[in-house]
Amino acid sequence: MSLDKILSISGKPGLFKIVTQTRSGFVAESLIDQKRLTVGMHSNISILSEIAIYTLTEELPLKQVLSNIKTKENSQPTSISHKDGKDALEEYFFEVLPDYDEDRVYASDIKKIVQWYNLLHKNGMLDLIEEGSSDSSSEEE
Repeated sequence: MSLDKILSISGKPGLFKIVTQTRSGFVAESLIDQKRLTVGMHSNISILSEIAIYTLTEELPLKQVLSNIKTKENSQPTSISHKDGKDALEEYFFEVLPDYDEDRVYASDIKKIVQWYNLLHKNGMLDLIEEGSSDSSSEEE
């Protein structure tokens, strides 16, 4: 499995992994509670391997940002919670990605990234960050 199979569904908390494809979409399993749901093709989904974060010079793939967090935290959960305040989140993210574009990367985006990293850690999926060579960045946060 790779980050190509992990996605975020608009309106649903957390992350999901694709279990199987159906005629009208696919079945996804929540990484939070392992409940499965059918997702139609009309749903607004974001595949993690296609998300990029704005920096002052380029758009960096989410995989690289998650890898930076993994390195900073020595493959442990983050030292900060996604529920912490805006200033604490921005300060933490600045340590992870010093040249991120503060005008285009919002505190809500940082919250999601921290939460996603911790979900991947909790489910033993941090190795997915290193796998997969898909560096497409068609969808930005």
